[in-house]
Amino acid sequence: MFGVAIILVVAQKFFNAQQLLENALNWIDTLGPWGPITFIIIYILATVLFLPGSLLTLGAGVLFGPLFGSVYVSIGSTIGATCAFLVGRYLARGWVSKQIEGNEQFQAIDKAVADEGWKIVGLTRLSPIFPFNLLNYAFGLTQVSLRDYCLASWIGMMPGTVMYVYLGSLAGSLATLGTETGSRTTGEWVLYGVGLVATVAVTIYVTKIAKTALQNKIS
Repeated sequence: MFGVAIILVVAQKFFNAQQLLENALNWIDTLGPWGPITFIIIYILATVLFLPGSLLTLGAGVLFGPLFGSVYVSIGSTIGATCAFLVGRYLARGWVSKQIEGNEQFQAIDKAVADEGWKIVGLTRLSPIFPFNLLNYAFGLTQVSLRDYCLASWIGMMPGTVMYVYLGSLAGSLATLGTETGSRTTGEWVLYGVGLVATVAVTIYVTKIAKTALQNKIS
């Protein structure tokens, strides 16, 4: 248990996370058909080691496009969150308890999970109030079942995943603007823009509803 805590602290404090993940994305881009599998594995490790997933999520849009990028991120983030949950529940309970000790929000979530279970997990995934990586471990200390945690996490993370992947895909298209392989028609750019606006609008709307609902549950 102590060894797990040491690994997490070292990963968080001593790695240049952004540069590390950028290098990983550049490497994945050279792997061809092995790229998606490697990406998913790296995403899982990043989640467990407290590395920021936003850069990887944006990168998935650049490398794989909005559809497959969303699928790969969804798989990686759900498995990674589940691994962190299991570590928090069985291997590093003492360390996780110290990290959230005295945090009134986490205490309120713990009580709410006892009554509502998967609903609270889903709402916290939809609402950006709580730190994603630490929350994965913290849920391991609650009474929520592994099945409910996995399902609620997968569904709750989907809107944010799609939005960030879509943004990354758009950024990748803009970066190749003017090249032979990256040129798009005006109609395609219009559809891209409309899709982006719709995705962001839906995500913001869902997040707002979830935030309000969560506050009502834990207040």
